[in-house]
Amino acid sequence: MISRRDFLQTAMATAAIYGASSYGRWGRLAAQQRITQDDLLGVSPFGNVTLIHLTDLHAQLKPVFFREPEVNIGVGANRGQVPHITGDAFRQAYGIADGSADHYALTYDDFSALAGTYGRMGGLDRVATVVNAIRADNPEALFLDGGDTWHGSLVCHRTQGQDVVDAMALLKPDAMTFHWEFTLGSDRVRDLVGQIGFPALGANIYDAEWDEPDEDFAPYTTFERGGTKIAVIGQAFPYLPIANPNWMFPELSFGIREERMQEVVDEARAGGAELVVLLSHNGFDVDKKMAGQVRGLDVILSGHTHDALPEPVQVGQTHVIASGSNGKFVSRVDLDVRDGRMQGLRHRLIPVFSDVIAPDPAVTAAIDASRAPFLDELTRVVGRTEVPLYRRGNFNGSWDDLICDALLSERDAEIALSPGVRWGPSLIPGQEITVEDIHGVTSMSYPEAYRTEMTGEFLHTVLEDVADNIFNPDPYYQQGGDMVRTGGLAYRIDVTKPQGSRISEMTLSRTGEAIDPARSYQVAGWASVNEGTEGPPIWDVVEAHIAKVGTVTDVPNASENVQVTGG
Repeated sequence: MISRRDFLQTAMATAAIYGASSYGRWGRLAAQQRITQDDLLGVSPFGNVTLIHLTDLHAQLKPVFFREPEVNIGVGANRGQVPHITGDAFRQAYGIADGSADHYALTYDDFSALAGTYGRMGGLDRVATVVNAIRADNPEALFLDGGDTWHGSLVCHRTQGQDVVDAMALLKPDAMTFHWEFTLGSDRVRDLVGQIGFPALGANIYDAEWDEPDEDFAPYTTFERGGTKIAVIGQAFPYLPIANPNWMFPELSFGIREERMQEVVDEARAGGAELVVLLSHNGFDVDKKMAGQVRGLDVILSGHTHDALPEPVQVGQTHVIASGSNGKFVSRVDLDVRDGRMQGLRHRLIPVFSDVIAPDPAVTAAIDASRAPFLDELTRVVGRTEVPLYRRGNFNGSWDDLICDALLSERDAEIALSPGVRWGPSLIPGQEITVEDIHGVTSMSYPEAYRTEMTGEFLHTVLEDVADNIFNPDPYYQQGGDMVRTGGLAYRIDVTKPQGSRISEMTLSRTGEAIDPARSYQVAGWASVNEGTEGPPIWDVVEAHIAKVGTVTDVPNASENVQVTGG
């Protein structure tokens, strides 16, 4: 990990060129609860090029609570490196004061209490205010959207992404790349790409039959800003056909395509690009590896893994920047580009505190208009929670546990499996649970809650396969999200073991009975990538369960039954 001191002392020349990180200043102010919009947005002039990065919005157009991960395990060379440190270790690494706003925004512990002090974060109308303020400083600033934008809410699902596209249009992005968008189906994605009016980028988006770049997705685009020729390359999520249903976009293939990336960088440089930016949805560890393998990348704006880091991580001459998710943060990157190369960089991770940053009225109006036809449904109260409900981390969060419990009870199953996705806002104790909240953690285009039989041997294979997607020491083989969430099933995992040897001691958590490889078990799950899966939508299953429970006072915590070693 690059420490705060090392980051300021190294890079390309001197600390004077790079400027000091401004993150600590707003953190100290926030700790005294004297945050103002000017504190969050004000910077001193630096350089001649400005980038604005937003990623993994997941259609959260209104402010939300979002708890950062408690468990984020790095393996291989990334063990113990950022972003794979959490809580107190993260705060110590960045000099974050306990109880401060940056403690609340960037780490998980004391989340519910601090949420009461600092409130919700995000809201696209607040993000618009941040973007507009940066453009006021530099009218030529580039606003780049890292993807996972048209997915993740009831309204987005019902309008097939139109609500987000319409609201985002008011922010005038300059380019974007993709992941969950493709679960709208490739025809709908192409339709929306035709509407947005700015480049849809994906150097790794190929025609599956001919293994040629797909013409609807440019590999890169160029801009002239601040007297500098800038190339912005797009990289869509490489493992879409594995992590998501390939039948929704059968004509396309993806992949990391490292050689292709080098070709595109070289082509952009040969065309006169003085600054090369990768707008990526690879995930942070994949981006770090790519930064070490591909020559000529100045900045990687990283997405997919939802990491939020106050400072860039430098790999060789490439700076990898992580801007969080759900609209919690916007990254501002100011660069000094002279004599055909980047001479210096200053980054600011801007926290979007919704009670501090004023909403943009036009964006608020657009969001409210898109929600109006669904408002009665969105606001309908299903239950209440007296415990924090969250999802984010390598293993079960309490939202995941509640979903698994719903599958067990409503689908009459012995074991529940829920996908290891990272998206979905949190709730704090005392909040009502609305239909909108349930859809915020379940909304997708393949929501069927199936019920089937699986042998103990097959369950072991499933867990081993998912574990390798997450904990393979080579980031290029990390093809999944996080570990599949389990209900009714306990197990031990050693993340340091090789493929096929990580999972052991599988038991039925309610009885302690060892899983018999030869026995068949009734298993309920959802989000199967198989076409034709049958079952009620998961949001109906969860709503029915919460309605029966009424007030959630305790969640059967499957994560306590997952024993992790080597992490």
